[in-house]
Amino acid sequence: MAKTVSSATVAVTTMANISFIVTTISLIGAVQGMGLGINYGTVANNLPPPARVAQFLLQSTSIDRIKLFDANPTILQAFADTGIAVTVTVANDQIPQLTNLEFANQWLRSNILPYTPTTNIIRILVGNEVVSTADKSLIAGLVPAMQNLHTALVAESLDNQIKVSTPHSLGILSTSYPPSNGQFRRRYDIAIFEPLLGFLNATGSPFMINPYPFFGLKRDVLDYALFRPNPGVYDQNTRLTYSNMLDGQLDAIFTAMKRLGFADVEIVIAETGWPSEGEPGQIGVSVESAADYNRNLIQHVNSGLGTPLMPNRTFETYIFALFNENLKPGPTIERNFGLFRPDMTPVYDVGIQKPVRRRPTRSNPTPVVGPVNPTPINGQQWLWRLRVRLLKTTVRM
Repeated sequence: MAKTVSSATVAVTTMANISFIVTTISLIGAVQGMGLGINYGTVANNLPPPARVAQFLLQSTSIDRIKLFDANPTILQAFADTGIAVTVTVANDQIPQLTNLEFANQWLRSNILPYTPTTNIIRILVGNEVVSTADKSLIAGLVPAMQNLHTALVAESLDNQIKVSTPHSLGILSTSYPPSNGQFRRRYDIAIFEPLLGFLNATGSPFMINPYPFFGLKRDVLDYALFRPNPGVYDQNTRLTYSNMLDGQLDAIFTAMKRLGFADVEIVIAETGWPSEGEPGQIGVSVESAADYNRNLIQHVNSGLGTPLMPNRTFETYIFALFNENLKPGPTIERNFGLFRPDMTPVYDVGIQKPVRRRPTRSNPTPVVGPVNPTPINGQQWLWRLRVRLLKTTVRM
């Protein structure tokens, strides 16, 4: 005799499943929040295949999120089922086309939908340092392009999973010192940054910035830039003392945002790094300085100390860069920002590589029935696979 299931039982079961999914997704977010982001650039002819890179990051490092400078399909496929969070970028020259909603819909269908949810895409960046290009057509189209991509995500019910933003250089500020005087460039503050911040605030997206203490370097502030012990810099307006240059840069951005009424928008460090090799005699360029900066950076942004104006917080951070890229144009430093060489050996140690586990050997071991050298699944990857299965199950319900 068939068993009858009441509608109340179905409702309770469904709510229990939804509650479990929400709890699991929250746990995944907590696990990811303890890691580190990296910029995965590919301007080189000697890099390992993306599939090897994905497994290397997953199994051998604490890096749990990557930022791409495009939407490379091979890389997106390679990071499927890893749980590693992926940020993709739309090229600057596509911004005018994205001001057309149909093009935005098509871009999403071609570049995002084939890969999600198997690949954990969390963010789409519209261009890179667009305001600093001074290209009026790109700048004018930036916010409309972002709005159209968000609208396309809403239509696919992906707007809660994937956010839209755009990264900026510190050149967007007319004043950055002292940090309490931080201010966006005139005319751009109201025309560009007010609507941009309004969009980010409304959609729960972060303001993304590329702060590089290296490019503000002088010999007498090297220790200040590298998070080494130093006398600090005193801001007379706030009576706060800064122990490192990065905090000053972030607080200058925060002050500029606060002037426009958007102090609550999250700030994400989209790029920051330090070169390990440059021209002879170049100030602060060495393996030792690069190791000090990135090691101290990782500790600082994850410490929960925050900055003088933004205390008691951590910052989602993407180090530039994963690899030394041998085809990048410009001076020597441009090809030497990587944490790793193309053979995936570290240029220097910043404490992000997992210890190698060695299995004890036994004489005449008992044969084990099962797969040979199975690929281990870490906690983050297991949680991500569980989330994908649960989401697919919920859709079928």
